[in-house]
Amino acid sequence: MPTPLIALPGGPAEPVVVPRRAEARADGRTDLVGLSREALAEALVACGLVPPRQARMRARQLWHWIYGRGATDFSRMTDLARPLRAALSERFVIGRPEVVEARVSTDGTRKWLLRSGGADFETVFIPEPDRGTLCISSQVGCMLNCRFCHTGTMRLVRNLTVGEIVGQVLLARDALGEWPSRPEGRLLTNIVLMGMGEPLYNFENVRDALAIVTDGEGLALSRRRITLSTAGVVPMIARAGAEIGVNLAVSLHAVSKAVRDEIVPLNRKYGIPELLSACAAYPGASNARRVTFEYVMLDGVNDSEAEARELVRLIRHYRVPAKVNLIPFNPWPGSPYTCSPPERIARFSEIIFAAGIAAPVRTPRGRDIMAACGQLKSASERGARTPRGMRGEEAAPAAAGA
Repeated sequence: MPTPLIALPGGPAEPVVVPRRAEARADGRTDLVGLSREALAEALVACGLVPPRQARMRARQLWHWIYGRGATDFSRMTDLARPLRAALSERFVIGRPEVVEARVSTDGTRKWLLRSGGADFETVFIPEPDRGTLCISSQVGCMLNCRFCHTGTMRLVRNLTVGEIVGQVLLARDALGEWPSRPEGRLLTNIVLMGMGEPLYNFENVRDALAIVTDGEGLALSRRRITLSTAGVVPMIARAGAEIGVNLAVSLHAVSKAVRDEIVPLNRKYGIPELLSACAAYPGASNARRVTFEYVMLDGVNDSEAEARELVRLIRHYRVPAKVNLIPFNPWPGSPYTCSPPERIARFSEIIFAAGIAAPVRTPRGRDIMAACGQLKSASERGARTPRGMRGEEAAPAAAGA
């Protein structure tokens, strides 16, 4: 069931939380992906397959098969009695999003156009020598309208469910052949919530999905290898640190109110002072676990030496343990901006580095399949009801595990 949205005074629509329980599909079966252990046990008891005294044990077995071994077929679950396996197949399914299109870049980046519940969204896997990062979406469309982002040209359709968020990870593991799940020797080592949508406007589903992803008896990905990116939903930042506890990245992109109001309209509701104060107070933030500021380089808009120095001043003034990711802008059809010249990006980086703050320049990945930062809006979009793409300025792995 999609999470409904309501309009709040002075800002964009925000999600109303609806508790997630087992929901029947069109064929009458229930998808178990995305259910907590408790919800799994409740579903087994509710349909009469398992007596209450056995429910926790059976839920634990199912959890192992779904998240430890990647099973999608109940007949493979050899530690369950054959009649129970048959009954489970009649009532339940272990699903994945439908793959509408899969593309591979010359640099190895993979992009999947996925469909679930009639909605389309994208997931990107970026391999690097020391890590492999999966960039996942949290919403279908986006409400934020950041002017440099291709996804900002689309409207928000709905929140992704817990199962749809987790399903992106399971599908990537399928494609990479990474079952059974194990902590060593993985190709998929990091996750970034930097795809389509604003994760903090789908807070409960994102939180519950990441609880599954980090569960030590299943996918077992460390919270230190997961990064949540926000455009600056200030009231939810502290809660994210307390209840989710992953790395924080913030789409900053400007150091003045006038410029950030223009390119990140959410700034009109939550300004730079409030945002940086929330970053400084983010639970767990330290020099060993820094907040990442994403900064897309736009020619003549936000890339002057004075703005680099102001960025340093702001970080110091608010005492944020931070690093800065400088993102060369990747143009898309109809974009009103162009990328800053390489020498200006290099100078911007030098000024920040000279102040003792890391400011690497992100290397574009997947440009040839429109999978680079800021380009991720699918060319196969057929209508306004199924927008897709990513909150593209962030579809890259540099912040993960920093």
